[in-house]
Amino acid sequence: MSPDILFSLAGTLALVGWAALLASPVLPKFADAVAGLLVPLLLSAAYAGLIVAYWGSGQGGFGSLDEVAQLFQTRELLLAGWIHYLAFDLFIGAWITREGRRTGMPFWLVLPCLPLTFLFGPAGLLLFFVLRLARSRSMALAA
Repeated sequence: MSPDILFSLAGTLALVGWAALLASPVLPKFADAVAGLLVPLLLSAAYAGLIVAYWGSGQGGFGSLDEVAQLFQTRELLLAGWIHYLAFDLFIGAWITREGRRTGMPFWLVLPCLPLTFLFGPAGLLLFFVLRLARSRSMALAA
Protein backbone atom coordinates (compact mmCIF):
# COMPACT_ATOMS: atom_id res chain seq x y z
CA MET A 1 0.00 0.00 0.00
CA SER A 2 1.37 3.41 -0.90
CA PRO A 3 2.20 5.90 1.85
CA ASP A 4 -0.36 8.33 0.42
CA ILE A 5 -3.18 5.77 0.59
CA LEU A 6 -2.15 4.72 4.11
CA PHE A 7 -2.04 8.40 5.15
CA SER A 8 -5.59 8.89 3.87
CA LEU A 9 -6.90 5.70 5.48
CA ALA A 10 -5.29 6.49 8.82
CA GLY A 11 -6.75 9.99 8.84
CA THR A 12 -10.22 8.71 8.00
CA LEU A 13 -9.98 6.03 10.66
CA ALA A 14 -8.91 8.59 13.27
CA LEU A 15 -11.87 10.82 12.34
CA VAL A 16 -14.21 7.87 12.91
CA GLY A 17 -12.76 7.58 16.42
CA TRP A 18 -13.18 11.31 17.11
CA ALA A 19 -16.77 11.17 15.84
CA ALA A 20 -17.43 8.30 18.24
CA LEU A 21 -16.16 10.49 21.09
CA LEU A 22 -18.60 13.22 20.11
CA ALA A 23 -21.38 10.64 20.37
CA SER A 24 -20.17 9.44 23.78
CA PRO A 25 -22.91 11.14 25.84
CA VAL A 26 -25.53 8.95 24.14
CA LEU A 27 -23.36 5.94 23.20
CA PRO A 28 -20.67 5.70 25.90
CA LYS A 29 -19.86 1.99 25.49
CA PHE A 30 -19.63 2.37 21.71
CA ALA A 31 -17.35 5.41 22.06
CA ASP A 32 -15.15 3.60 24.58
CA ALA A 33 -14.82 0.55 22.32
CA VAL A 34 -14.25 2.43 19.05
CA ALA A 35 -12.22 5.47 20.15
CA GLY A 36 -10.61 4.02 23.23
CA LEU A 37 -9.62 0.64 21.88
CA LEU A 38 -10.40 -0.41 18.30
CA VAL A 39 -9.16 2.61 16.32
CA PRO A 40 -6.03 3.23 18.44
CA LEU A 41 -5.11 -0.46 18.11
CA LEU A 42 -5.57 -0.42 14.33
CA LEU A 43 -3.48 2.75 14.05
CA SER A 44 -0.88 1.20 16.35
CA ALA A 45 -0.68 -1.87 14.11
CA ALA A 46 -0.11 0.35 11.06
CA TYR A 47 2.55 2.28 12.98
CA ALA A 48 4.31 -0.90 14.08
CA GLY A 49 4.23 -2.26 10.54
CA LEU A 50 5.84 0.89 9.17
CA ILE A 51 8.51 0.87 11.86
CA VAL A 52 9.36 -2.78 11.25
CA ALA A 53 9.46 -2.29 7.49
CA TYR A 54 11.32 1.03 7.27
CA TRP A 55 13.27 1.70 10.48
CA GLY A 56 16.50 0.42 8.97
CA SER A 57 16.19 2.70 5.92
CA GLY A 58 16.07 5.91 7.94
CA GLN A 59 19.02 8.08 8.81
CA GLY A 60 19.19 10.07 12.01
CA GLY A 61 17.93 9.26 15.47
CA PHE A 62 16.73 10.85 18.70
CA GLY A 63 19.96 12.37 20.05
CA SER A 64 19.37 15.88 18.72
CA LEU A 65 16.76 17.90 16.90
CA ASP A 66 18.82 17.64 13.71
CA GLU A 67 18.85 13.82 14.01
CA VAL A 68 15.07 13.75 14.46
CA ALA A 69 14.65 16.00 11.41
CA GLN A 70 16.89 13.68 9.42
CA LEU A 71 14.92 10.63 10.59
CA PHE A 72 11.66 12.12 9.32
CA GLN A 73 13.10 12.82 5.88
CA THR A 74 12.20 9.22 5.05
CA ARG A 75 8.58 9.44 3.87
CA GLU A 76 7.49 6.17 5.43
CA LEU A 77 8.97 7.11 8.81
CA LEU A 78 7.33 10.53 8.59
CA LEU A 79 4.05 8.68 8.00
CA ALA A 80 4.77 6.45 10.99
CA GLY A 81 5.30 9.58 13.10
CA TRP A 82 2.00 11.03 11.88
CA ILE A 83 0.13 7.80 12.66
CA HIS A 84 1.79 7.83 16.10
CA TYR A 85 0.22 11.25 16.70
CA LEU A 86 -3.17 10.11 15.41
CA ALA A 87 -3.20 7.02 17.65
CA PHE A 88 -1.98 8.70 20.83
CA ASP A 89 -4.06 11.86 20.51
CA LEU A 90 -7.19 9.76 20.00
CA PHE A 91 -6.27 7.51 22.91
CA ILE A 92 -5.87 10.59 25.12
CA GLY A 93 -9.14 12.03 23.81
CA ALA A 94 -10.89 8.78 24.75
CA TRP A 95 -9.28 8.86 28.19
CA ILE A 96 -10.40 12.48 28.68
CA THR A 97 -13.95 11.48 27.75
CA ARG A 98 -13.96 8.47 30.11
CA GLU A 99 -12.34 10.41 32.94
CA GLY A 100 -14.82 13.25 32.52
CA ARG A 101 -17.68 10.77 32.68
CA ARG A 102 -16.14 8.96 35.68
CA THR A 103 -15.77 12.18 37.66
CA GLY A 104 -19.22 13.49 36.73
CA MET A 105 -17.85 16.34 34.64
CA PRO A 106 -20.52 17.73 32.30
CA PHE A 107 -19.80 16.88 28.66
CA TRP A 108 -19.99 20.55 27.69
CA LEU A 109 -16.81 21.04 29.77
CA VAL A 110 -15.11 18.05 28.16
CA LEU A 111 -16.15 19.09 24.65
CA PRO A 112 -13.63 21.95 24.09
CA CYS A 113 -10.82 19.63 25.19
CA LEU A 114 -11.51 17.21 22.33
CA PRO A 115 -10.79 19.39 19.28
CA LEU A 116 -7.84 20.92 21.12
CA THR A 117 -6.48 17.41 21.77
CA PHE A 118 -7.18 16.42 18.16
CA LEU A 119 -5.28 19.43 16.81
CA PHE A 120 -2.68 20.13 19.50
CA GLY A 121 -2.51 16.98 21.69
CA PRO A 122 -0.89 18.07 24.95
CA ALA A 123 -2.71 21.43 24.94
CA GLY A 124 -6.06 19.60 25.03
CA LEU A 125 -4.87 17.38 27.86
CA LEU A 126 -3.66 20.45 29.76
CA LEU A 127 -7.03 22.17 29.29
CA PHE A 128 -8.81 19.08 30.60
CA PHE A 129 -6.67 19.01 33.76
CA VAL A 130 -7.18 22.75 34.31
CA LEU A 131 -10.96 22.44 33.89
CA ARG A 132 -11.14 19.37 36.10
CA LEU A 133 -9.13 21.09 38.83
CA ALA A 134 -11.21 24.28 38.60
CA ARG A 135 -14.41 22.26 38.76
CA SER A 136 -13.29 20.23 41.76
CA ARG A 137 -12.22 23.39 43.61
CA SER A 138 -15.48 25.17 42.88
CA MET A 139 -17.43 22.10 44.06
CA ALA A 140 -15.34 21.97 47.25
CA LEU A 141 -16.03 25.65 47.95
CA ALA A 142 -19.76 25.15 47.34
CA ALA A 143 -19.90 22.24 49.80
